Amino acid sequence: MTWSHDYAPLGSLMLSAAVATLPVVTLLGLLAFWHVRAQIAALAGLVVAVALALTVYHMPPRLAAAAVAYGAAFGLFPIGWIILNAMFIYNLSVRTGQFAVLQRQVAGVSRDRRIQALLIAFGFGAFIEGAAGFGAPVAITGALMIGLGFRPLEAARLALIGNTAPVAFGALGTPLITLARVTGLDVESLSSMVGRQLPLFSLLVPFWLVAAQSGWRGMVEVWPACLVSGLSFGVLQYAVSNFHGPWLVDIVAAVGSMGSLVLFLRMWSPRTIQGNPVPATERAESPSANSGTWRAWIPWVFLTVFVFLWGLPAVKTSLNGLMSPAFEVPWLHKAVLRMPPVVPKPEAEAAVFSLNLLSATGTALLFAGVLAGLALGMRPGAVLRTYGQTLWSLRVSLLTIALMLALGFTTRYSGTDTTLGLAMAGTGFLFPFFSPLIGWLGVALTGSDTSSNVLFGNLQQVTAQQLHLPPVLMAASNSSGGVMGKMIDAQSIVVASVATGGHPESPDAGTVLRAVFWHSVALAVLMGLLVMVQAYVLPGWVPGK
Repeated sequence: MTWSHDYAPLGSLMLSAAVATLPVVTLLGLLAFWHVRAQIAALAGLVVAVALALTVYHMPPRLAAAAVAYGAAFGLFPIGWIILNAMFIYNLSVRTGQFAVLQRQVAGVSRDRRIQALLIAFGFGAFIEGAAGFGAPVAITGALMIGLGFRPLEAARLALIGNTAPVAFGALGTPLITLARVTGLDVESLSSMVGRQLPLFSLLVPFWLVAAQSGWRGMVEVWPACLVSGLSFGVLQYAVSNFHGPWLVDIVAAVGSMGSLVLFLRMWSPRTIQGNPVPATERAESPSANSGTWRAWIPWVFLTVFVFLWGLPAVKTSLNGLMSPAFEVPWLHKAVLRMPPVVPKPEAEAAVFSLNLLSATGTALLFAGVLAGLALGMRPGAVLRTYGQTLWSLRVSLLTIALMLALGFTTRYSGTDTTLGLAMAGTGFLFPFFSPLIGWLGVALTGSDTSSNVLFGNLQQVTAQQLHLPPVLMAASNSSGGVMGKMIDAQSIVVASVATGGHPESPDAGTVLRAVFWHSVALAVLMGLLVMVQAYVLPGWVPGK
């Protein structure tokens, strides 16, 4: 038995879209305005989403239950699995005292916290996004900045803002590879198109990041560093995406940006220094001055090497051949039909839960953490205790992530997400402006640029054909606009809150959301204006035009 999506269950698309916003309004309203704890807000949003699916969209109860279970399982694996093991590596570094050494070394590059934000939140975060994605960059860079003395809310906000420009090429190009499969468009054309949009924002984001941190005057004092960081990243992002493909864009651009900034700082320094206080707890755990400073990089070198190797297609394929159990989700697999105009003809949506135990990024992080702990001189029992303590400290956060993803999967399989997207797609001449906003909405709802491309990629292509616009431009804009939604999706907000938790001034999820919401909206609007220009003023920017 199959069930077909009805994107206008109330007879009017706009009325249906207004009702479809209720789960999101419930979730974000409770987080941002009523200061409700994240797990309670997520549960409330999930209840509203399920009620809407059952009563308005007439989704069969067993399909709704299966969607909830599928989303919760996906929230724990792979997303929760990645976050757990990323925080495990951080806790090992702190417990062995090497984080204090790392702190001094980064401070040695520059004692200015604005420069440190460029290196970590923008550069290093983009590198981790390119290798792993799925929340790991926010978790790791947020924790790193806390260790360097950033205030918890400031670290969370900067980690989220910094993790924008690289998202479309994250996890070795997974979002664009997926978009190509969904739409049937050429992956290299999509890569080139995104590479002609995001570099402008890669140049902008370092300035935006520092302005959000220190205000306009604080940014002006370090504008040369912002320019070097953003320009080097943007140039390499354009070159690799247009002449190689989507696979190594973030990794090459991030390494080039960090290297260029470090070299530039040998010739230039800001007129005034904005420093961070060293946390007293980090001083107490600091190893002796005679210990090798190179040891501080062991956890992060292991992380980089393992995550990079795990992401290589040949390695991933080999590991999947050893252990990759996959299960068709009962009741849900190919039971939901996506309907036109989202797809050209009715299409059954797959629902397969794959553990991919050995090839998962989280497993790579686990191996990296265990080996790093042993290399730093910890006994196996101490490594195991650190892992247990990490798991216990994240128990509520993992539950929250499971609830968030259950909400996202319910709206996806019930069709409420698509109702919102179709409402934006009906804007005619203004569609190029709203095209990236559809991607922004998709990421804000699902927490993933890849998922947003799956959800709305075909919709973008079909609408582009109806309006005689380039399908490559509109499909690529879905992914480019989606990166701006990454900083406000529930998953990222929770990860940022977790990564900066455990301190007296640690922010809750609602506080983090309020701190970044308007940054996300403003950047999404700018992306919409850029796509309008590319569609009507500079069509030559589109590959093949």
